Amino acid sequence: MNWKAKRVLVTGGDGFLGSYVVARLKERGCKNIFIPRSRDYNLVQMEAVKKVYQVARPDIVIHLAAVVGGIGANRKNPGKFFYDNLMMGVQMMEVGRQSGVEKFVAIGTICCYPKFTPLSFKEEDLWNGYPEETNAPYGLAKKMLLVQSQAYRQQYGFNSIFLLPVNLYGPGDNFDPESSHVIPALVKRCIDAVRKRKKEIVVWGTGKPTREFLYVEDCAEAIILATEKYNKREPVNIGTGFEISIKDLAALIVRLTGFKGKIALDKTKPDGQPKRCLNVSRAKKEFGFVAKTSLKDGLKKTIKWYLSRQNGRI
Repeated sequence: MNWKAKRVLVTGGDGFLGSYVVARLKERGCKNIFIPRSRDYNLVQMEAVKKVYQVARPDIVIHLAAVVGGIGANRKNPGKFFYDNLMMGVQMMEVGRQSGVEKFVAIGTICCYPKFTPLSFKEEDLWNGYPEETNAPYGLAKKMLLVQSQAYRQQYGFNSIFLLPVNLYGPGDNFDPESSHVIPALVKRCIDAVRKRKKEIVVWGTGKPTREFLYVEDCAEAIILATEKYNKREPVNIGTGFEISIKDLAALIVRLTGFKGKIALDKTKPDGQPKRCLNVSRAKKEFGFVAKTSLKDGLKKTIKWYLSRQNGRI
């Protein structure tokens, strides 16, 4: 793909994942990148979506914008997470079709998978059950992008692809305790505990569920590779293929942050999906993506970044 000749619209381009995707595009020589700011374009509204396309005039759309959060945020805002994500995605793809864009890259989520999907999650398993209840509204809203993508390819010959990244982490992540995912939440908790000389940190749930985590730079590279090389209807998992229990993850973060206290499990809090681990063979086969960053190395970089934002204080 000749990136220098392409106009690229990246929704969510100033967000966590988006900033890395934009950096990758620039590295590949892309000069014309349009990033709609949420204060200027509320993509839940159709008029704003139409305005974005009129201003950006894109050849390629990478739709990353989403309303996201951890288990707590999903439980508090199921209606908002469903409606906002559904409307953004449906309208962005529809106007993209009407505008004749060359390619639409839709980003889903591992939350699309059924609650009791057998490990490791294969793309063929997506429709074999209902998602885990705490994040089902969000997961189903994103899953509709796959339905729309396949329907538009069938009826209109619209070149849209659907990618399913696993849980992301890395420098620039959301560390707000009200809405953060598990890794930034634990990093902040441990560093705060060290600074305040607390004797324990609390971890939600039993600690038994497993999760897979992908370093954000690796995910950005996967998205660019798929944009360059993948043009099929089937969804594609984006991950590492490696799982770790929440208990072991907490222990690793405790060790890397230097916290010497105890880990207390709050079993009154929900666990979320019992297990998460992706089969990543399709991404390797179709566009040569293999994650490069180990969990330990990625966590070290994330912790270092967070400490730099705290003026190096623990």
